[in-house]
Amino acid sequence: MESVRADAFDESYYQRYYFDKKTRVADPQHVERLGDFVCSYLKYLRVPVDRVLDVGCGVGLWRDIVARHFPQASYHGVEVSEYLCSRYGWELGSVVDFRARQPFDFVICQGVLAYLNPSDLKRALTNLGALSQGALFVEVVTREDYERDIVDEHLTDPNLFRHRAEVYRRGLSRHFKEMGGGVWLSNRSDVPLYALECPAT
Repeated sequence: MESVRADAFDESYYQRYYFDKKTRVADPQHVERLGDFVCSYLKYLRVPVDRVLDVGCGVGLWRDIVARHFPQASYHGVEVSEYLCSRYGWELGSVVDFRARQPFDFVICQGVLAYLNPSDLKRALTNLGALSQGALFVEVVTREDYERDIVDEHLTDPNLFRHRAEVYRRGLSRHFKEMGGGVWLSNRSDVPLYALECPAT
């Protein structure tokens, strides 16, 4: 099966999943709480954040959160949707193959990876390792979430792939340490960690 095509992310897609209060999956209050948690966790860990990449940034819900917590940091939004790039000025690109001149301190990848088939997903997870020299936040629905009836299938896009959580963990663990709460720390980071702040190796 092919990954979901870029042209699927048109105006009607965002109207349904972001703008219409009856059908949207992105609750701004939830994203605020989530962003405050993630950014506060990075500040606790003393991860230096000067350059931020939001890959698959959507309508830019993280932009103001990042600005509030890291006012000195630059925010760069990348989107596969030509509609959103035209509307918000994001750079057109995909998590699968987006390249940057230098890695970022903080990379955000929310609600993106489940749109990729296994081959593209493998490439994307490797690419995230190249794009981040500090922290990574990943949020993605897994097959286990469907099996445990955590996902509201009436609201969730039916085009999502149902990859196992282990697929994501295996791909990311080549480049990152899992810190919990969707936060991963690059193996290139020199932030000191207590033994119980990350899983045993």
